[in-house]
Amino acid sequence: MVKTFLKARWENLIMANYSIDAEILLPFLPQGVELDLYDGKAYVSLVGFIFKRSRIFNIPIPLMGTFEEINLRFYVRRKVGDTWPRGVVFINETVPYKPVAWLANKLYKEHYITIPTKHQIVFDNLIKSIQYEWKVGESWNHIKVNATIDSREMERSSLEEFIFEHYYGYTKISDNVSQEYKINHPRWMVNDVTEKSVKCDFLSMYGHSFSHLSIKEPDSVIIAEGSDISVDWKRQSF
Repeated sequence: MVKTFLKARWENLIMANYSIDAEILLPFLPQGVELDLYDGKAYVSLVGFIFKRSRIFNIPIPLMGTFEEINLRFYVRRKVGDTWPRGVVFINETVPYKPVAWLANKLYKEHYITIPTKHQIVFDNLIKSIQYEWKVGESWNHIKVNATIDSREMERSSLEEFIFEHYYGYTKISDNVSQEYKINHPRWMVNDVTEKSVKCDFLSMYGHSFSHLSIKEPDSVIIAEGSDISVDWKRQSF
């Protein structure tokens, strides 16, 4: 039986995190899950990272195994017996290759689109500079940081731990049907951000519900080093 759908390496994950009115997220909430809050607040994250060495059903993707992904996600949890699996819901995911977007949308009913993307990563002895860019119309948007080379463990009960420690994905198939899948990776190490810049046309990318974020400073910008990951093929509908 096939167990793993995707194997890859995710590196240099930048998360720009915005507290948001929970009511805005309710239309996007899959049936059977509830918003996961941190200190009573709902959050969305604008995410940029590098996909490397991607393999589908353990088969390499020729010429398209390494690429940038930009996504907007929020945080949910689901009661299963006495446990609360914690996961994410994607508003939209952006990649530069149409076959990658088509496959994800076809197999997993996700919300991928294809637009031009690029990145720049520069390391020196003290600082690493990471920049992801994506083109909306005629304008390039970006999320970028300077961060320390030295990494550290996430602080327990911190916002960064809340943002990174969600290991399930949830998809709204219809008003009455949702799906759950498992994302496997170790607990990530993080770097301290020393400089940050976010420019995003949230209206064009994600719609009117999120347009106000274009002029809002993120509550935090954090970065994780990343790791090898896998996504289980099995999906549970509920």
